[in-house]
Amino acid sequence: MQKKKFKVATLGCRTNQYESEAYASQLRALGYEEAQGDEAAEICIVNTCTVTEGADSSSRHKIRQFHRQNPGAQLVVTGCLAERIPAEIAAIEGVTHVVPNLEKENLLSRIFPQDDLPEFKIDHFAAHTRAFVKVQDGCNSFCTYCIIPYVRGRSRSRPLADIVQEIEGLVKNGYKEVVLTGINIGDFATEKGEKLADLIRIVDGIEGLERIRVSSIDPDEVDDALMDAVLNGNKTCPSFHIVLQAGSNITLKRMNRKYTKQIFLETINKLKKASPRFTFTTDIIVGFPGETDADFQETLDVMKEVQFAKVHMFPYSARERTRAALYPNKVPEQVIQKRKEIVLRESEKQAFLLREAYIGQILTVLLEEPSFGHSENFLPVFLETSGPRNTTLKVLCTENRPEGLYGKMI
Repeated sequence: MQKKKFKVATLGCRTNQYESEAYASQLRALGYEEAQGDEAAEICIVNTCTVTEGADSSSRHKIRQFHRQNPGAQLVVTGCLAERIPAEIAAIEGVTHVVPNLEKENLLSRIFPQDDLPEFKIDHFAAHTRAFVKVQDGCNSFCTYCIIPYVRGRSRSRPLADIVQEIEGLVKNGYKEVVLTGINIGDFATEKGEKLADLIRIVDGIEGLERIRVSSIDPDEVDDALMDAVLNGNKTCPSFHIVLQAGSNITLKRMNRKYTKQIFLETINKLKKASPRFTFTTDIIVGFPGETDADFQETLDVMKEVQFAKVHMFPYSARERTRAALYPNKVPEQVIQKRKEIVLRESEKQAFLLREAYIGQILTVLLEEPSFGHSENFLPVFLETSGPRNTTLKVLCTENRPEGLYGKMI
């Protein structure tokens, strides 16, 4: 007898990716299997994003596409766009359920109200050698450009024991690297008072795990305890995604960010001094209302000083209900596009220069594909030959190209 099929589409952040993987795990436990290619599915889930206008558009497109390709399916929509405009989403042809963010973990009970459902957690992460593990949800920051606190709710953290148990299950299933993720992971705090540094130290002791990464965090949240946990851990990677958003203190204040450019650079420099191979990725918004050419130049200056391994660049997108949507001095669209291109070019240039220092050096690489992986400090590395996926290798770096380092196994 042929198994029933499901499809899950994920827009946006790593937290959404984690949640979607949990839905897939629950559905497999119920006897469903993931539809391949053009196969029609009985259950379709779209986990939406609303962080930008582009994310709204992509989310709506995926909902309509699922309805066209899977006529008669249960079409369940959740995530931040569904939270923000539930009536509009419910009115899209084919949508059978709209599930708010605070009900995400009970989503499948809308479809199977009589069933005893499996726990909402993951045991593997499809098509990845690293697994994202959600440890926290929600945000209390209310940055002036951001809709997320309104659609995700206030910050709340998972019990530490549940996180550890989930990671132990992932390790048993062969995962060597986990990324601790959340909407605002720096806010992690359990009812017992455990903070992110405590979580990292405990996860660092899980047998069989090789790598721990920490996803997006603000510079003012990288305190001495967190630095100590990461710098002195046995499995913690010397790389951080520390959010910049803008290099101008004037812009940062208008964004309601809780730090200055100086605090950002102090955090970077402390980590680099303690561990010279420490690398950084970041987020940058271009074209925030009121951003002058001088403000923008300050962002470029920080990019040059830090030499990020990767920059996630977002053109400013006004979100209804946020304070910045009401700000005057909107930056013209053509200026935003020009600044976007400049940031992309500069980010590629600085990442290339960062990698140049590793020619002739040996890096530890976890293979994500037979001839590609990332070093412990998150540099992309390509092999001249191939090796088994999900294995850790020592690689001598011999060449640097625009797409990454190249090297040979030793």
